[in-house]
Amino acid sequence: MSNDIEAGNHVDLTLHRQPDGASDKFAYGVVKVLRFFADKFFANRYGNRAVVLETVAAVPGMVGGLLVHLKALRSIKDDEGWIRELLDEAENERMHLMTFIKIAEPSVFERALVMIAQAIFYNFYFFLYLLAPKTAHRVVGYFEEEAVISYTHYLAQIDAGEVENTPAPPIAIEYWNLGEDARLRDVVVAVRADEAGHRDVNHKFADALATK
Repeated sequence: MSNDIEAGNHVDLTLHRQPDGASDKFAYGVVKVLRFFADKFFANRYGNRAVVLETVAAVPGMVGGLLVHLKALRSIKDDEGWIRELLDEAENERMHLMTFIKIAEPSVFERALVMIAQAIFYNFYFFLYLLAPKTAHRVVGYFEEEAVISYTHYLAQIDAGEVENTPAPPIAIEYWNLGEDARLRDVVVAVRADEAGHRDVNHKFADALATK
């Protein structure tokens, strides 16, 4: 298993959790279907793809945090840090979206697609987490695996000169504490590292729920 280490970010690009059982296979299948449609619609336009997919990616943390919060209140038990972790994930994904809106400048149609995608996925994920939280976390784990792959392809395009390595937007420089001369490539490396972290956390949460 090889590692790609850039700018202090230790990102395991090849990490993949093999589906184990019907729940994992369902989660993996859901993500592969989403990936199929993303590939067909956006092809290699990874900046525009990021705008729509980050809208979806920002949903699970908020939904999971809400439902774990309510469960902790009902059971009068400590949440073991899950609520803060999930809400931080939602905020991080929202900042990804805010950044790529500045970079990709989505069309009116793509902005409409953002609203539709969010509405559909929110309802799907809410009921999935309510009924099968382990599967819900596994969906996010696999979703983030695909995100790492997509951002690696994005970096390859930048390195090949197929996508202009434009200056990083101020919102990204401030959020990730980048240098004033930071470029798009630096932003994508930082976002990819975030996604790898969310991947690992959600697989860990799914594993923890499997033992309960």
